[in-house]
This record gives sequence, C-alpha cells and structure tokens, in this order.
Amino acid sequence: MALTAGAAGAFALLFGATPALADSHTNATLSVLHAVPELPVDVYANGERLIDDFQPGTLTDPLSLPAGAYDLALFPADAADGSGEPLLSAMGVELPAGADATVAAHLTEAGEPALTPFVNDTSEVAAGEGRLTVRHVAAAPAVDVRAGGEVVIDGLTNPNEESLTVPAGTVSADVVLAGTDTVAIGPADLSLTEGATTIVYAWGSGDAGYELATQTVQAGASAPTGVPGGSAGLAADEGMPAPLVGLTLAGLAGAAFAGRKYATSRV
Repeated sequence: MALTAGAAGAFALLFGATPALADSHTNATLSVLHAVPELPVDVYANGERLIDDFQPGTLTDPLSLPAGAYDLALFPADAADGSGEPLLSAMGVELPAGADATVAAHLTEAGEPALTPFVNDTSEVAAGEGRLTVRHVAAAPAVDVRAGGEVVIDGLTNPNEESLTVPAGTVSADVVLAGTDTVAIGPADLSLTEGATTIVYAWGSGDAGYELATQTVQAGASAPTGVPGGSAGLAADEGMPAPLVGLTLAGLAGAAFAGRKYATSRV
C-alpha cells in the first residue's frame, strides 16, 4: 500500500520533510512492510497516525525523514486512534542521516509478531549487474533459496538476510525448507534491475500461506547499459548486509507484544 496523500502530508507535518526535499546529509529514507498475515493495522510514529488500514503484503513508498529517534506502534485497524495497547511497538528507533531502511512488521519463526528494521544496501553495483537480497520474515524454520533448481542461499533463518550479485535480467527462483526439496514458495520469476538492489521478502505462515514481497532500491552504480534478456545466474556477494547494521535500536529489545497472538506455523 502506498502512502495516501493524507498520510504523506502527516509525515511532512510531523517530521518536516517530504520525498522531494530529501537531503542525504540530514535525512534518512524509511519504508514500512506489513508482513503479518490476516491483520490490517494502523501505523503510528511519535503518537501520530501515519498509515490507515495498512493491509498485509503491502509496502509504503520510501519517505525522506529527518535523522533522529522515532517511536513506532501498530494498532488494530478498527481501534480508536492510538487507544489501548499496541500490537507491536518499538521505542527510540534511531535513523542515522543517509541511511536507507525498511522496517518489517512480520512473524517470528515461532509465529509471534515482531518489528525488524533492515538497512538497504545502496552501495555501487557494476554496470550490467544488480544486487539480490533475500530476507526471511516468515513463521518458518530455516530455508534455502534456489535459482534454476540450484541452491544459491542456504540455511537462511528468520529474521536474517543474504545478498547476491547478479547479472541484470530475469531469474526463476523458489524457496524450500533447508536441506530438502520441499517447496514453500514459488517458483517465481524475479526481474532484477541493473544498478539497483532488488529485495525479496519471504513472509506469511503455514496457516495463512507463504508469499513473496519485493522492493527495489536504487544503488550507486555506473550508468545502466540496458537489461539483458534471458535468465540471470547468481554469484555470492562477499559483503552481506545484516539487519540492524547502522541502526541504533534503543528499546527495540523491549518491544511490547500485546493483543492477537499467533500459533507456531511450519511450512
């Protein structure tokens, strides 16, 4: 779900910034992914409602915000404004200047709701290539990611990520239980953009089903030369960004979990 004009305006009034006025020296870029199945929510930051009736499987447009600390909270979509106990909250989330981050509301492996911030890799990608990042935010054990039937990421656990350098183009991929051929998601054709980071989120639960959500973040690459046709092969990237890198998350360990609970799910 993209931000509505009203929500974008609320951001601008609350934080004094708009996407058009981004300043990497003083601002940070933030997106929010809703990956908790079957639970529409309202999203609040610093006590102000920013997103109304946020539906599972949707991702906000990236927004430029002043660097600093933010209190984030999610309430059931039908609750009165900011009343009662939040389903999830994270106090004092620090966004450093120049960071590009995504906060995912998702389920842990055990099926409990959680908030996990990730730093999006915007470092340079060679001409003709892109970066693929896979993030495990599903109520599921460790998984392998396959491309063309070959394992390219193995043993990925919730809520971690792994990155690959890829020729730009299209790759057919699926997600299987680690060490098995049991398919949890896919296969799906992924379009990998030259000079950008394509982020794939594996989310959901055994009861609600497993799905993929995608996000594209522009990287500091040389000028694109065009996207080649055919399927892309995958090569491991030496440097793999991790959740929380560059983010000081004061109070996140004490995030409040209340309201609806989820049973442990398995693929």
